[in-house]
Amino acid sequence: MSYEEKGVWVYLVVSLGTYGVYLAVILGRADGVPLAEVAYVPPMLWSIGIAMAAAIVGRITVEIVKPSESHRSDPRDKDINRFGEYVGGGAFAIAMLAPFGLAVAEADHFWIANAMYAAFVLSALVGSCVKLVAYRRGL
Repeated sequence: MSYEEKGVWVYLVVSLGTYGVYLAVILGRADGVPLAEVAYVPPMLWSIGIAMAAAIVGRITVEIVKPSESHRSDPRDKDINRFGEYVGGGAFAIAMLAPFGLAVAEADHFWIANAMYAAFVLSALVGSCVKLVAYRRGL
């Protein structure tokens, strides 16, 4: 497995894991209270910050445990990354219609912010999955 592919796996696992923990925290805080009244900003910011740190530490850890033969990106890696980012960006653009619609409908900030966060996670999921499929089957 190439260095770049390992990085995609780490990014995917960290993105989904931190978002899952964030949802568990928010739903746990609800406990009979309407979701829009739950204090979501600190957990969201912590989740994003932890995700960034965990992605860095995770990638370093994976390289220590199972080093790659080369850390150089070849043209295939660059093409796969470009294609995955292109598809992930398209998914992000479509997913951002939900928070835009919520803003136009003057929904609570809770719903708008969470729809935006979900759009970012969906983009990471789609882009990473496209890259992983491309690494296994080619472009």
